[in-house]
Formats: sequence, C-alpha cells, structure tokens
Amino acid sequence: MSAKSVVVLGGGESGVGSAILAHRVGHRVFLSDRGTLSDARRSELQSHGIEFEEGVHTVERILSADEVVKSPGVPETAPIVVSLRERGIPVISEIELAGRHMGKAKTICITGSNGKTTTTNLVYRMLQMAGLNVGMVGNVGYSFAWQVAMEARDYYVVELSSFQLDGMYDFRADVAVLLNITPDHLDRYEYKLENYAASKLRIGQNQGEGDTFIYCADDAVSRSMMEGFTPGAGSVLPFTASDVVEGMGSYQRGESLHIADGLGGFSMRKDDIRLQGKHNMYNCQAAMLAALAVGVSWEAIAEGMRHFEGIAHRMELAGEHNGVRYINDSKATNTDSVWYALDSMKTPVVWIAGGKDKGNDYAPLLPLVEGRVHTLICLTTDAEKLHESFAGSIGRIVDAGSAEEAVNLAAGYAQPGDTVLLSPACASFDLFDNYEQRGELFKKAVEELRCK
Repeated sequence: MSAKSVVVLGGGESGVGSAILAHRVGHRVFLSDRGTLSDARRSELQSHGIEFEEGVHTVERILSADEVVKSPGVPETAPIVVSLRERGIPVISEIELAGRHMGKAKTICITGSNGKTTTTNLVYRMLQMAGLNVGMVGNVGYSFAWQVAMEARDYYVVELSSFQLDGMYDFRADVAVLLNITPDHLDRYEYKLENYAASKLRIGQNQGEGDTFIYCADDAVSRSMMEGFTPGAGSVLPFTASDVVEGMGSYQRGESLHIADGLGGFSMRKDDIRLQGKHNMYNCQAAMLAALAVGVSWEAIAEGMRHFEGIAHRMELAGEHNGVRYINDSKATNTDSVWYALDSMKTPVVWIAGGKDKGNDYAPLLPLVEGRVHTLICLTTDAEKLHESFAGSIGRIVDAGSAEEAVNLAAGYAQPGDTVLLSPACASFDLFDNYEQRGELFKKAVEELRCK
C-alpha cells in the first residue's frame, strides 16, 4: 500500500493507537486533538516520532490529508468533520484501519446497547481457556490498532460502539454479535432510534458464506430491523430465552441454557454459571455461540462460564454497611440497563441516578420503581427531568452534587435489608470524566462510610 498523508483526530487511546499503526505501516501521520493530551499519550507519540498538536485543530493541514481516522469521541457534527465530508476526504474509524493490517487474524465483533462489555470479556475468557492467542480490543481492553501494531494476535474479540461502527466501510467481522438495540446515544443520531439501529446493523456488513451472524430473537427492535436486513453470513444464529428450538442457535429450557442439536446439543445449568440475572443469561448464550463459531471446545466454554465473575461497574457489590448492600452499576448509562438492574432487586431500594441525559424515556421504569424504590437520589447537575418523571412514583427525591454526598444521603435513608443501587441511566460527563470514575468514587465513598 502506498504511503498516504493520514490525519488522526483525537488523542485518546483510540487515536494514539491509530497513529502508531498508521506510522508503522509507512504513512505520514499527524495527530490533532482540540483538547489537552495526557502526559502518557504525549510521551507515546513522541517515542514513535509522530507529529501532533493539542489545544487546536490546524484546519488547513487537516484538510490536506489523504485520509482521516476519527476517534469515536469526535461527533459527526464537529465543524472539522463537516468540512472533511464536504470536501470528500475519506473519514474512517480505528476499526477500519486496524482491519486492513491485521493479516489473517479472525475477529469476533460484539455490539449492542447493553451487555457488550460483559459478553466481550466472557468470550475473551473462553478463548483464553482454549489456549488461543487472543486479544481483547475496541471499546474495552487495548486499542485495536495499537494491538495490531505492537502485539499482534491470531484472534481478536472486539467490542464495538455505534460510533466505531459508523466509520467502518470495508471491515468484515468473521463472527458478528448483535445483543440488543434499545434507545441510547440518541443525541448523536438526531434523536431517531432508526438511525441508531442502522448504525448497530453495520456490524454484519460485508459478511460472506464462511461468517457467522448472531442476534437476540427476543429483542423487538433487532427483530424489526432484521426484516429489512439480510445478513450475508452463511450461518445466522438467533438466541432466545424461550424453549423454542426450531431455527435457534441457543434456547433456554427450565433452569438450563441449551445449544441447538445441529451445533453440538450442549447444555449447562444456570446455577453452574457464575454470572446471574436474566440479562446475563442472554450474554452467556451469545458468548457460547460466538466461541463455538471459531471452534472453541464445549469444555473451554463451560469452564469460562463457571469462573467468569463479571466486570467492574456492572452490578458490582461495593460493600455492606449496617445491613445495607451497596451496588455499583455505574456502567448502566441507559434506561434499558437500569431496567434489568431494578428488575433483579429483591429488597427495597435507594436508587442513585442521573448524569448527562441522552434523550431518555423513563416511562418503562415506572412499573419497576413503584413499590420497590422508596428514595431516588439525583446525582447530576440538572435533576429536573428525573424529578418530573418520578414525582408520582417515588416518595422521596433528593439531589446530590458528588458521589460522596449521594452515598451519605443514601446511608441516612436506607434501612437494614435495603439495597443502595447506583444505576444512573445517564452518561457521566456532567460531574465525572467517565463512568469508571463515577463508579470508583462511589466505591470509595462506600468504603469511607464503612470505616467511620
């Protein structure tokens, strides 16, 4: 491939990884970030001899590029991206770039509004159990481009957000997994669910006869969108929570998960799986099918499910104090994730929610909060929508300006036997850098409470 002038927009993990890969394959690379780079990212670019700027976009230089790699955090509406589109300069994602240079490696690509990170980690664990040379990349783990450039693998388990999918054109997933589609990030998609759903379906683009497409047959939006989308994959495997067998890759019967007879006829009791909860059974079914699709043995798959404990910030027990359990579900950044969290609660709840609203409709949560949530603590700079949505369903609604304040308020309202649940339904960017920081500060506040 001849050398190009490649500009990378954004200097986070995705952008720096893209810059390093583009540089290593011989392109002339310039990275531009309108914000401030971290010391670590700056040093990494310097060590590779990659030119960069921060605090500004030099428009003339960016518009002279042959191709631009856009980090997922840079919106399509950014003026520099609009200018690039107007001039017909190709704008791709890190995933597209990495796919060009990963050689004969195979990819298992996972997307969905909810469950992506858990499923990605679980599939990664299964492939590790099988002894495969595998990397976990994309929206979790390393930057895909960085891994291809610096520590190439034979298999990549790739978590893909809708933003990463938007910049994919020729990339092809060997195994594509669509977990579900629920309203999320609608502020980036003109507040239209169909636009967001179309983005998610890009995971199946370019697939051929030897590839596999896996999706949830119980998800209404996915089913509806599939009516107008014919996967090119030779193997299309739906999964369901029902005991319907015909046409399914995986189904549930009684207290067990089952794999269709044509795929091996395996089964596993839910009690033998470390993950628990209705939503996690779906994640396990998707992971089983994905691992089987690349030849992983049932023994390695079952072993992975027996020992995988889940991920931080997703229904994570942060601690107990005075008979009250504190659950960190900071990764629940949309109402569908919160629905599953609340649905799993068996005790009275003090619910901590709020953040940067993404066009949420809270109506589906009303039946769950009534009689279950006695206190709502709004952890956000703008609680008006939460107050309006739940005023008739929750008896006590108060505001908090920090994780510490929210935890201390919750401790005052909770009774022995209650659960304090941080499950925000919103992005974190009004008070925190990301959902991880929000979750860590929540856990720190719980620990400080226990030490008082």
